[in-house]
Amino acid sequence: MEDAFDFPAAGAMNDEMMDEMPYDAPATLKVGEEKEIGSQGLKKKLLKEGEGWDTPDNGDEVEVHYTGTLLDGTQFDSSRDRGTPFKFTLGQGQVIKGWDQGIKTMKKGENALFTIPAELAYGEPGSPPTIPPNATLQFDVQLLSWLSVKDICKDGGIFKKILNKGEKWENPKDLDEVLVNYEVRLEDGTVVAKSDGVEFTVQDGHFCPALSKAVKTMKKGEKVILTVKPQYGFGEKGKQASGNEGGVPANATLQITLELVSWKTVTDVTKDRKVMKKILTEGEGYERPNEGAAVQVKLIGKLQDGTIFTKKGHDGAEPFEFKTNEEQVIDGLDRAVVTMKKGEVAVLTIAPEYAFGSTESKQELAVVPPNSTVIYEIELVSFVKEKESWDMNTQEKIEAAGKKKEEGNSLFKAGKYSKASKRYEKAAKYIEYDSSFGDEEKKQAKALKVLCNLNNAACKLKLKDYKQAEKLCTKVLEIESKNVKALYRRAQAYIHVADLDLAELDIKKALEIDPDNRDVKLEYKLLKEKMKEYNKKDAKFYGNMFAKLDSKKTAPMAIDSKA
Repeated sequence: MEDAFDFPAAGAMNDEMMDEMPYDAPATLKVGEEKEIGSQGLKKKLLKEGEGWDTPDNGDEVEVHYTGTLLDGTQFDSSRDRGTPFKFTLGQGQVIKGWDQGIKTMKKGENALFTIPAELAYGEPGSPPTIPPNATLQFDVQLLSWLSVKDICKDGGIFKKILNKGEKWENPKDLDEVLVNYEVRLEDGTVVAKSDGVEFTVQDGHFCPALSKAVKTMKKGEKVILTVKPQYGFGEKGKQASGNEGGVPANATLQITLELVSWKTVTDVTKDRKVMKKILTEGEGYERPNEGAAVQVKLIGKLQDGTIFTKKGHDGAEPFEFKTNEEQVIDGLDRAVVTMKKGEVAVLTIAPEYAFGSTESKQELAVVPPNSTVIYEIELVSFVKEKESWDMNTQEKIEAAGKKKEEGNSLFKAGKYSKASKRYEKAAKYIEYDSSFGDEEKKQAKALKVLCNLNNAACKLKLKDYKQAEKLCTKVLEIESKNVKALYRRAQAYIHVADLDLAELDIKKALEIDPDNRDVKLEYKLLKEKMKEYNKKDAKFYGNMFAKLDSKKTAPMAIDSKA
C-alpha cells in the first residue's frame, strides 16, 4: 500500500494485543461461500481457490494484491491500480487486525473478499479523510506468495527466511555430515566469507554457531537467508580477518545465505559411539535383516592408516554371505548390518571392543594389530529374513524354540551369557501364545517355556541382573509351583538384592520338596551366615543409635520424667 495510506495498525498494535485476538480457522470454503472467522465479526468469502494446503504463519513475509472499499462500494485504495503488490510481515501489527487474522487462512494464489468490522480495522476514529469513523471495510485480496520466516532458536537470535523449499521432510541430526554452500555479509553488504561445497559434522559446526543451528531445521535442497544476532555469530569479540575471510566487528549482526546441498546420515549403532555407521547411498524400502537372517554383502575392511586387511564380493567375486547374530563376523559388523536396507552403502567405524579386541588377528590380506579401530566399506546386496513366529505353523514354532534353546545352551557353556540370554528369550517368544496349540503341542511348549526361562534366569544371575532373574523364575513357578531349580535360583536373586526373608521362604519350600538337594542345602548355609552378618550389623547400628540418644539427655528432660 502506498506511503500516504500504508495501512497502519489500528491503535498501538503490539504483540500483547496480537495474543488476545481470538482466531479459529474456518472450515474449507467453496467458491462463492462466506463464513465468519473467529468471533469478532470478520467474514471471508472465497472468490477463487488457491493451491495446495499450506497457509502462511505469523512472522512470514507475504505478498498480496488488494482493493479496499467501503460498504457502499466507494474505493479508497488498490495495489492493483498502482501495479505493485504489497508486502508485509504477517502477525506483527504492520497492518490492521482483520488482515493479520484473515490472510493467515489463505493458500497461495487464493482470492477472497474480507468484510472487516471497525473493531478489526480503524475503530471509532477511522482514518480521515479516507475512512469514516466506525467504518466496516471490504478488501478483495489475492495472496500471491509468501516467504516463511522462523525464529529457529525461539530467542530472536536467528531468523530464517526460506527462499527455496527443500525435498521430503527429514532434517540432519547432530552426528550427520552436511554439505553446504554459504555466503556471509555484514549489515552494510560487505562479504566476509563465501564457500561452496563445504562438508562438516553438524555437532562440530563450521564458521559460526548459527550454521549448525540452522542446518538442523533444513531439508535437502533448502536455501535460506539467516539474520544472525551476535550471540550466534562472533559475539563481543568479533573475528579477525584471516586467509580469504574478512573480519567481523564486535557485536555484528550477520546476513548468511545458506543452502543445504545434501547430507550423509551417521548413526551410533551401539549407543556408545563405538560402532558408527555413515550412509553413503540410501537403501530401498523399509525392510531390514532380522537376527538369524542370511545376508549377502560386498565389503572392504581397512585399518585407520588405509591398509586393506579383507576384501570380499569385489572384482567379480561373489558377495560374502553370513548369518546375522551367529558370530560368523565381528560383533560390530553383525550389529551394523541389521540396521541396513537392501542396496544401502555405508562406512562403518568399529572400535576394538566390537572388532578384534586386544589380540592380533591374521586376516586374508593383512594382520590386524591388537586394539585396532577398523573401518569397513559395506554394501548390503540382499538378505533373506529368518522366519518370524507369526509366519510359522504350530510345529514350526516348537521346532524353532527347541533350536534356539540348544543354541543358547552352547553359548552358555562358552561363557557368552548375554548372547545365550537372547537365544532363550527368542525361543520363549516363539511359543509364548499357545491357545491354538493341540494338547500334545501344549505339553511340549510348556516344557520348553520352563527350560528357556530357567536357563535365561541362570544367564541373568551370571550377568548380575537379579531383578530379571527373579521375574523369570516367578514365570516358571506360575507354570510349575514346585520347580526346585526355580525356587533355588529365585532365592539366589533375592539374596543378591538383600531380600533375605523372601530367599529363606524359597529355600525352605525347595527343601520341603527335595530335602536332599545338595545345592539348595549349601545355599541355605550361605543364607544363614548372611543373615547372622546382617543381624550383627543391625545390632551394632541400633546400639550406636541408642547410645547417642542417651548421651544427649538433659537435666530438664530428667525432671519431666519424674513428674
